[in-house]
Amino acid sequence: MKHLLSLAFVTVAALTTAASAQDKQTATANFVGADGKENGRASLTTAAAGGVLIELEVSGLPANKWVAFHVHETGKCDAAGHHESAGKHFNPTNAEHGLLAANGPHAGDMPNQHVGQDGVLRAQVFDSMVTLDGKENGIRGRALMVHANSDDYRSQPSGDAGARLACAVIK
Repeated sequence: MKHLLSLAFVTVAALTTAASAQDKQTATANFVGADGKENGRASLTTAAAGGVLIELEVSGLPANKWVAFHVHETGKCDAAGHHESAGKHFNPTNAEHGLLAANGPHAGDMPNQHVGQDGVLRAQVFDSMVTLDGKENGIRGRALMVHANSDDYRSQPSGDAGARLACAVIK
């Protein structure tokens, strides 16, 4: 009986460890619009070779327009404060902002995304500079942000991306 109990304990411990490892490879984020209402969701998955794939759908955005999409440093999305609570762009290496900047990009920089005619942003974005773990470049506990304008990929510190329209804490 003791042997069976020990075997059961080892099996439960192994399953718990496997589930915990799986949890660290995925994350979710629920977007909140400027009005404070939930308006979208993102699923994040660690890629086998590193980096994170972000799949998102966010509604209530300006139709037929390119918008900036970034990772911000703080996992707070206070719509009443225009999502300023999310802080600056996530930049653990203090690189310049922008995919076209001479000394950039930083980890929070991602390409502009197109909002469809229906006002919904549907995208799959890969960020090779981040992880979901607790390392220096880890983004779990930080925020995803959709801005009102497209990023010019050069202006410091935020690419002249404009107002913060939708924010999501990465969990």
